[in-house]
Amino acid sequence: MSFYKKRKWERKRAAVLRRDEYLCQESKRYGKTVQANTVHHIYPAEQYPELAYADWNLLSLSEANHNRMHVRNTGEVTELGKWWQERRRREFEAFYARISPPP
Repeated sequence: MSFYKKRKWERKRAAVLRRDEYLCQESKRYGKTVQANTVHHIYPAEQYPELAYADWNLLSLSEANHNRMHVRNTGEVTELGKWWQERRRREFEAFYARISPPP
């Protein structure tokens, strides 16, 4: 069963959209009010499955802005997607520091 069809993901997706008040967070950066209908993994779930449900890794977006985060046919993260990754770098590093403390 696809990750995106699992009940756990459907519940998490709904919670993230509610958290962000159904507003596209990328549009909000520019003072625009655009409805969000997609929840994006800042660090892709395919590469980082352990981050698939991490609240800080999930972002409510409009479909148009979601398409700007990565190249659809390759899955490669775009410059905009990398900007969001950099913005969440602290949370990313803290997550990995907790699960694999230094020796």
